[in-house]
Amino acid sequence: MDVFFLTMGAAMVLAMHAGFAFLEVGTVRKKNQVNALVRVITDFGFSTIAYFFVGFAVAYGITFFAPVPELNIIGDAKNGYEMVHFFFLLTFAAAIPAIISGGITERVRFWPNVLATVLLVGLVYPFFEGMIWAGNYGYQAWLNTNFGAEFHDFAGSVVVHSMGGFLAFGAVILLGARRGRYNKDGRVNAILPSNIPFLALGSWILCVGWFGFNVMSAGTANSASGLVAMNSLLAMVGGLIAATIVGKSDPGFVHNGALAGLVAVCAGSDIMHPISSLFVGLVAGSVFVVGFTFMQNKLKIDDVLGVIPLHGICGAWGGIAAGVFGTTSFGGAGGVTFLAQLMGTLTGVAIALVGGFLVYGLIKATIGIRLSEEDEHMGADLAIHQITANPEEDM
Repeated sequence: MDVFFLTMGAAMVLAMHAGFAFLEVGTVRKKNQVNALVRVITDFGFSTIAYFFVGFAVAYGITFFAPVPELNIIGDAKNGYEMVHFFFLLTFAAAIPAIISGGITERVRFWPNVLATVLLVGLVYPFFEGMIWAGNYGYQAWLNTNFGAEFHDFAGSVVVHSMGGFLAFGAVILLGARRGRYNKDGRVNAILPSNIPFLALGSWILCVGWFGFNVMSAGTANSASGLVAMNSLLAMVGGLIAATIVGKSDPGFVHNGALAGLVAVCAGSDIMHPISSLFVGLVAGSVFVVGFTFMQNKLKIDDVLGVIPLHGICGAWGGIAAGVFGTTSFGGAGGVTFLAQLMGTLTGVAIALVGGFLVYGLIKATIGIRLSEEDEHMGADLAIHQITANPEEDM
């Protein structure tokens, strides 16, 4: 039953990668739609190789270099549970490049991006994943001793989303803005989405898959909790309602607002009261709209899909919020402290910032990461893949 339970969860999170793809396809210009689709699916493929051969061992000390009878009972589990556990956690790990993709799209080179994916999923992400979810390096024990509890991140507000968002920060800064996005006098030129229905479809796929992402993070069927599903639902609704109001019904804000709520609730979805989860989602939806607008218009940071505010900042908010609303004072289940959550969140953000600038900085300094001006003007579809999203129309 546990193998089946986790396999269904892995399949649901795998389906979320279609959501990442279509969210990006709908947001980019038409000349970059094929590239968005290809990068998301190939990133998943290369992530699988990196996590299978290196990343899973870095995080959990488990390798699969053994005969099949031994693989079936790794860690005293039965029926190959640890192998499907790998599959489930791989879908989380592969979300890292999928998140980053939305920030760097329309101007990143293909193979340098693949190299970054392998390094991040093989080394950087599992380093922090192991610290939090496997107790590596004594970090959780240190938090418990000094701040009264371990860092609680049930489904990855910080381990997955904030890491992905702040890893993207380094990539976005080093790549620079898309050509024509900002004038020399500081004015912002609008670059409109190519397909709102695709954008909406991507959001819907992600929302549905997220219930596998959160509920199945329990790991076993007996540990699954309806509270996680209820909290995920209310946070999602809170995020989309807040983004609808603050974002003045802009469809991009509305559909991403739902995702902001889901990002924020991951950490404390198993310990917070549903009303608290609604509030956490409301804050996240508002933070996304304000953060995206401020970064694009004031800071001139061209994060195309807004992955830094959506995943990075809202994920950090979720990690900290679990230390407030997860306490018994707010009707939560307890077992958390504000300081432990704050420290764990800041540690994750710091590792992501250093890792992002290091990986993308090294690649930029050696082989380069950005398309040429000519290729960017032509569009990544033709420049890299030699085909457009609608080839018959271009004949």
